[in-house]
Amino acid sequence: MANMRKDKNPMPEQDPVIRAQNFDEVALGYTAEMAIDEAQRCLNCKNPLCRTGCPVQVRIPEFIAKVAEGDFDSAYEIITSTNSLPAVCGRVCPQEKQCEGQCIRGKNGESVGIGRLERFVADYHMSKENLPDPEVPASNGHKVAIVGSGPSSLTCAGDLRKLGYDVTVYEAFHKPGGVLVYGIPQFRLPKEIVAQEIDNLKKIGVEIVTDAVIGKAMTIDELFDDFGYEAVFVGSGAGLPQFLNCPGENLMGVYSANEFLTRVNLMKAYRDDYDTPIKHPKNVVVVGGGNVAMDASRVAKRLGAEHVYIVYRRGKEELPARLEEVEHAVPEGIEFTLLNNPVQILGDENDQVIGMEVQKMELGEPDEKGRRRPVPVPDSNWVIDCDAVIIAIGTRPNPLILSTTEGLVATKKGGIEADENGQTSREGVFAGGDAVTGAATVILAMGAGKTGAKAIDEYIKSKA
Repeated sequence: MANMRKDKNPMPEQDPVIRAQNFDEVALGYTAEMAIDEAQRCLNCKNPLCRTGCPVQVRIPEFIAKVAEGDFDSAYEIITSTNSLPAVCGRVCPQEKQCEGQCIRGKNGESVGIGRLERFVADYHMSKENLPDPEVPASNGHKVAIVGSGPSSLTCAGDLRKLGYDVTVYEAFHKPGGVLVYGIPQFRLPKEIVAQEIDNLKKIGVEIVTDAVIGKAMTIDELFDDFGYEAVFVGSGAGLPQFLNCPGENLMGVYSANEFLTRVNLMKAYRDDYDTPIKHPKNVVVVGGGNVAMDASRVAKRLGAEHVYIVYRRGKEELPARLEEVEHAVPEGIEFTLLNNPVQILGDENDQVIGMEVQKMELGEPDEKGRRRPVPVPDSNWVIDCDAVIIAIGTRPNPLILSTTEGLVATKKGGIEADENGQTSREGVFAGGDAVTGAATVILAMGAGKTGAKAIDEYIKSKA
């Protein structure tokens, strides 16, 4: 019997005043009682639209029914039959635009907290002691290489390994996880969780080689010719930052969000027991309105900044960041300076940042994407005093693979051209995630990894 309460069980959270000074996870997770109560809100529809909204096709009503019964182990088995990274997805997926956005419950009240339930089930499983090792699938004798170890690559690796392929993942950094470890802060996605999800893949036989830059250490041609791989999946992400191309961008104290977040997240600059250098600015301007801008601003606050301003050229309604991220940032003291656009970054005689000149904007007619276009307000320029600027206006795929691999075609945005199955213009090379689309969400990258694994399986079988 469905529980008829109209609102979701609220997520327990750290107090904003306290959490703005630490890097511990903000959302604390449901208790078992909350999870069961929330699961009982599910109507168990005959035609579950929530599942069609999920890029990795999690069997949502089935796992929720098991949570409602208190059978969390069965719920975990159901989720992981299609999703290799449930603890990650439960934390960082934009559920409101996907599964929860399709939930019938949301038509009259709030949708079922599907993401919160997924996180609960994954955390419950991880917290168990003496977990039995998973079954290691027998090898089918075929070898596949995977470039990068972010969400698309890890998903592709997990799916192929379960089908019996010998899978080796090549990661450029010293730690696997891609954007999950270098991009998303500890307080939103604890790195221990990512490490555990990756360990689960290693336990079923996925091999991971770190400090291996494909395109430099070895080429994709060498993976085929010298190592005998029969297919390669490129999931190398979009790690090349975009800049404003405005005056003053080369001043000391201007960072890409990528560099700033990598120093803090991957290289642990926020911890005293690591000696990664990081600036501790007093007044910070973060340019951009997406999730990365929210992450960078909240990290700057935790590093001790007194004022952190988000400068975005549209209004609050148009912010591309998840509503949850904005709602977490506001009580932490992040100051939204909306409808303003950067003009130039100002420096002193030592080339240190001292401010940013911005121009006020107003919203005009919709552009080709349907968003109202920002129009400059004449004679409205003003200056925000700051000693650091973080640029968070998006990233592009790194051109290294394209420039070192014959036969691949680039998209207009600098990604690798691939069809709906992840097949590139070169036989045996597949690609997916941000390396193809440019920066997008973790779950869309995972969906692309899933699609790529299926296509690689079909490709290798067709040659056998």
